[in-house]
This record gives sequence, structure tokens and C-alpha cells, in this order.
Amino acid sequence: MKRKLFRAIGIVLIAAAAALAAYNEWDDRRAGRAAEEVLEQLDAAMAEQERPEGAAPVGVSGEEAPAEAEMPALTVDAGECVGVLTIPKLNRSLPVMREWNYSLLKNSPCRYSGSVYTGDMVIAGHNYRSHFGGGFGGLKAGDEIYFTDVYGGRFKYRISRTETLKPTAIEEMTSGDWDLTLFTCTLGGEARFAVRCALM
Repeated sequence: MKRKLFRAIGIVLIAAAAALAAYNEWDDRRAGRAAEEVLEQLDAAMAEQERPEGAAPVGVSGEEAPAEAEMPALTVDAGECVGVLTIPKLNRSLPVMREWNYSLLKNSPCRYSGSVYTGDMVIAGHNYRSHFGGGFGGLKAGDEIYFTDVYGGRFKYRISRTETLKPTAIEEMTSGDWDLTLFTCTLGGEARFAVRCALM
């Protein structure tokens, strides 16, 4: 009798694990499609934008950018976006939402704090394969990352280091002399993986 009970429990657990894996795969693909749709809308909106006087022109780094901390944003169906994050090593371009919350994070990375104009922007992303998963943990010092604001100002960064922090280490995540920080959860969610970048 006990053997049958344990077998039944085992079957239920295996089925639950398979269902969870299937859901995670579906959610990962959904997130990838959502980010692509937001990026298409943002690209179209950016193409219609005229750079105001004082905005960083295409292809320059932050020292020529506006001094104000508030980042301009364009509205798309998903919300307000402040620009596009490009990670050449991963062949990945992602829209970045202006504000951070769990709902927005399910569609694309979000600005967690700071600004490219003040050299302290922190961007959070889910560990979906199409966002900050799928090779993100393999980024290393020397790799390049770009951020393009909604006026076409391009900021070039080089990764200085990567580190793993506790989930509660909010101050450590947002402090320091890093021009750009990208972070995500590790697969089990027990830690945060951070990529620290310096402006080139």
C-alpha cells in the first residue's frame, strides 16, 4: 500500500515538474515576443523623433550628453521607454522601460535607478533567455555594451567586472562608481548577478 502511495506521489511530482518546465518555456518565449514588439514600436517612434538642441548626437559618449538626470521617454503600447540596450556579444537589442515594476519587467528590462546622463544608471532584467538570461552570465570584463537614448544619443560602455550579490543588497547594487549596471536574478532566485560597466 505504501509503495503504491509513494509511486502515485512520485508521478504527481514528476507531472508538476513537467508542467512547471512547460510554463517556464512558454513564458520565456512570450517575454521574447513582447520585447520584440516593444522594440519595433520604439524604433518606429525614435525614427520620427527630432533631437532637440543639447541632446547627445548619434555616436557620442556621455560627456557630451545633457546634464539633466531625467531621461526623456517615448510612449509605446507597453508604457514609456527611455532607449535601447544593445549587447553585441549576445547579439541582443532590448528596449528599456522608464520605470521599474514586476509587470513591466515581464515584457522588457527596466530602468531601476539613475540615468545615463549622470553616469549611474542601473537596469534590471528578468533572467529570460531573450532578456538577461541565455548567455548573460557569460559576459566578462572587456565586452562592450551600448545604450541609445530616444534621441539617438549613443553611449558606449565596456564591462569592468561582474559580481554576485545577495537579493537584499540593494544599496550595494545601486552604489559605487559604475556608469552602468545591469542585473538579474540567478536561476534559483537566491542571488543577483550584476554586470558593472564603465563609459568608454
